[in-house]
Amino acid sequence: MTTEAMHRRPRVMIIGGGFAGTHAAKALAKLPVNVTVVDRSNHFTFQPLLYQVGLAVLSPADIASPIRSILRHSTNTEVLMDEAVAFDLEGRRVRFRSGAEMSYDYLMLATGAAHSYFGHDEWEPLAPGLKTIEDAIEIRRRVLLAFELAEREMLETGSHHPLSFVIIGGGPTGVELAGAICDITRCYMRHDFRHIDPSKARVLLIEGEKHVLSNYPEELSIKAEEQLKALGAEVHTGLRVTEVKPGYIVAGGERIDSAVTLWAAGVAASPLGKLLGVPTDKRGCVLVNGTLNPQGHPEIFVCGDLAHFEQGGHQVPGVAQPAMQMGDHVARMIEADLNHRPRRPFHYFDKGDMATIGRLAAVAKVEWPFKARWSGFLAWIAWLTVHIYFLIGFRNRLAVLSQWIWSYFTFTYGVRLIYGSQTLPGWTDRSGADPYSGAESPAASASGRPSQTPSKPAAAD
Repeated sequence: MTTEAMHRRPRVMIIGGGFAGTHAAKALAKLPVNVTVVDRSNHFTFQPLLYQVGLAVLSPADIASPIRSILRHSTNTEVLMDEAVAFDLEGRRVRFRSGAEMSYDYLMLATGAAHSYFGHDEWEPLAPGLKTIEDAIEIRRRVLLAFELAEREMLETGSHHPLSFVIIGGGPTGVELAGAICDITRCYMRHDFRHIDPSKARVLLIEGEKHVLSNYPEELSIKAEEQLKALGAEVHTGLRVTEVKPGYIVAGGERIDSAVTLWAAGVAASPLGKLLGVPTDKRGCVLVNGTLNPQGHPEIFVCGDLAHFEQGGHQVPGVAQPAMQMGDHVARMIEADLNHRPRRPFHYFDKGDMATIGRLAAVAKVEWPFKARWSGFLAWIAWLTVHIYFLIGFRNRLAVLSQWIWSYFTFTYGVRLIYGSQTLPGWTDRSGADPYSGAESPAASASGRPSQTPSKPAAAD
């Protein structure tokens, strides 16, 4: 095909290389269009397994693949590492952080979600959330560093800060983090230290609703809570966090010490949605119609976490399954346009939900090919099978499966690497200053405990 013929083909610009974006790009490879995929990272991240990177079960490379590699066989597709910063809807152009501008015939936005601290953005440095590989590596640093600092304090002073891990939010991410921390403290690290006992660490899960996993059927929520408690976690429901401070939180008027605080309580849509200048909901999700378009813009599609799409009177959840289906549907709608056929409305086919809780523990709500409610070992096997199947690339599937098998039988993790600073909120450095608060720690001045010396951050793996 000549260059001139290629330029006459419609250009589809996809902003976001996640589940929705990659699925749309692969489906569009069969159509006479030019596709440009833009993402500020060069890789696709399998987000459902991010927590396993954060808790040192897997390496980042096990759950990430270069977007170029995923789309290598899509000969009509180009990939750009950049970030959209402005839109000209009338002129159908996008401006990028690099300063470049590009035109489009169709625009698809699928940039996902970010953390929401409900107006308390000052909490973010003290309680990181989990949305990216960088977040996972930071969580891994904090969790593993807490044990290292406690071991050092115990050796040097005969006492150490309380080893308590507080997870705020009892949704799937919070439940998975709590269960995984219980596993590493009670199974995988119990013989690795000489002066502290990791199994005595406290793991507290704080949830404001009546049950954890509040979007699941109540019987599964109760089962999940029972399994968490069996693993050793302390589950506190109906409790609202009102303060997050260095080394502690306040919930229900009570101060709870925390060596590491993790945030899993709220998400907000990517800020890119508001840049469009179209109606959004209170979380910043773009309100879309039955064909995934903002009102009055049939050339723009919004998918995944960024879309507020309702079906049966409820918003479709911002998880991987609907995002993949939306991406595929965008390709079908563009194909209908090219063939001068009417577009068909999007319908989300719910196959069910799963959440892992810990070693051999999970809950599963199965909707297809049959309806079932599972918990425990059977649900864990189902969760394992589904997540291995959907991992991008055979190498990743093999690597993850082999790592899980090794960890299961040997009770060891192979990715316990700490990068970057040796400081934690609420723990003081050797000068007695807490680098997260900017003030001297009263605990340090009273006890004389030494602490960690900050080091220059290293590159993450």
